[in-house]
Parts: sequence; C-alpha cells; structure tokens
Amino acid sequence: MMETTLIAPSQITRGGKPRGDGEGSVQVQMDPSVKIGTAKVFAIYGKGGIGKSTTSSNLSAAFSKLGKRVLQIGCDPKHDSTFTLTKKLNPTVIDALETVDFHAEELRLEDFVFPGYNGVMCVEAGGPPAGTGCGGYVVGQTVKLLKEHHLLEDTDVVIFDVLGDVVCGGFAAPLQHADRALIVTANDFDSIFAMNRIVQAIGAKSKNYNVRLGGVIVNRSDATDQVDKFNAATGLKTMAHFPLLDEIRKSRLKKCTLFELDPTPEVKAVQDEYMRLATALWEGSDPLPSIPMKDRDIFDLLGFD
Repeated sequence: MMETTLIAPSQITRGGKPRGDGEGSVQVQMDPSVKIGTAKVFAIYGKGGIGKSTTSSNLSAAFSKLGKRVLQIGCDPKHDSTFTLTKKLNPTVIDALETVDFHAEELRLEDFVFPGYNGVMCVEAGGPPAGTGCGGYVVGQTVKLLKEHHLLEDTDVVIFDVLGDVVCGGFAAPLQHADRALIVTANDFDSIFAMNRIVQAIGAKSKNYNVRLGGVIVNRSDATDQVDKFNAATGLKTMAHFPLLDEIRKSRLKKCTLFELDPTPEVKAVQDEYMRLATALWEGSDPLPSIPMKDRDIFDLLGFD
C-alpha cells in the first residue's frame, strides 16, 4: 500500500531543492512515480452543490460520443459522481479495500471500476471516515490501483470530479495529476467567491505540477453578467454555459445523462454545448492566468457596499 505522510513544504524536495505547494501549506505527499500517463486529465472544481457531478458525467458522455475512452473518478464521500452514468451508487475504492482488509493486491479491477453509459469507466474514490483521515490519500491510492491494473494505459480522457470548494491540500490532490483544472460556477456571489479560492489553489499547485487553469463552466444560470465581470478582472474565460433548465435536474432523478433524454430543442441545445465543450477540451487551449482577487475586491466588484 502506498505510504503517505503530512509534510511541510520545506521538507518536500525536488532535486535537492525545497518544493512547497504554496506558502504555509501542509500537503499529503504522493508517490511521484505514480503518474497517469498519456491520457488528457481534467479536474473539475466548484462550490458545493453547483452541479459538478452532473457536469462531469455529461462531459464524460460527450467525450465518449467523440469516440474517446473515458474514465471518471468521483472524489467525494457521497460517491454519487457517476450515479447517472451507471444508474446506481457504486462501492468506493475505500469500500473495496475494506473487503480485503486493505490488502490492495487482492483487489480485482471489477471490484472498483464499473461500466457506465456509452462505455465510460466509472470509479468512486470515496473518502475516509469523517474527521479521521485525508482525502488526498484516497485519491492517491485510487490512481495507484488504476495504474497497477493497467487501466490508465487504455484511457484517452480522465475526469476528476472533486468535492466542493474545500481548500485542504488533500482534496487539491487531483491537481497533481491534471493537465487542466475547470471551475463550475453559477452567476452569483457565493459561487464566484468559491471560484476565486479555487483559482488560488490552482495557482499554488501550478508552481510544482503541470496543472494549469483551463476555464470556467457557467451552470444553472440564465445570465452570466457577474461571471463576466470576474472573468474580465482576472483574465479567465467562460468555456461553456448551461442554463437553469429543469430537464437537467430531472435527468439526475431519472438516473441518466442528458444524452439519454428526448432531444427537445432545449435539451438538444445543452447536448450540443457539451459536445462543443468536449471538442474544445480535446483540441486543447492555452492555459489561463491563475491570479485570484482579494476578498474585499470581489465584494466591491460585484456591487456590495
């Protein structure tokens, strides 16, 4: 089993030089030899309840419709990231490890990887019991298991769907594997405030890892004026916009992706937007600056006295 320890930045080195993930940070150090490989890797963040899992699952479905081999990794103890892809709540990696008394070598791939819509492979990393561990260890162990079972060699796209807007180093762990981080936000102050904090985390990780900020996905919002203000002030860019459409909410209740709904004009427009987003991400884009605003400046920008 992979060893992980909490290490202060001054203790982490690369080539004998100090390597920290940001001033004052304390991180779970991952095994540097465990790398995902040639797949394009996206980490999706955003305020809790903003629709990251719905966004991730439909984006995975869109990539699969482009003919890509897709793996989605849910990084939330709720383990519902892949719910609409597999039509059920699946056991987590932690659940699977418990069944073999944490002897990882005894696990089979089918114990923790489940087939989903249009061939999307689904994994729920899960999390440690509340108040007892670090989510970073869970992410690291999941990637290690996938590597040992050679699944990542047959994957074109990996999507990490990450818990809420927490700023702890553990749940920032997917950034150590990602090429691009995407932020899901609504057109409101709380979502944008969380987005600013995530921009800060991405900037910290980008100093020592390959991850860069890819762009913003506006979700559950008909208007985008507040997000547009923030983007203009920080150099960010909206890559996709999904409206406050009740069919999107209903798709989760029906345990399905949007691509499985009747293609009414409204649903077809959202399907097309997901396909456009997947195509743009696959083709690649220049990284965006990761320069957050000061908290007070966000209040002033968005019209608060």
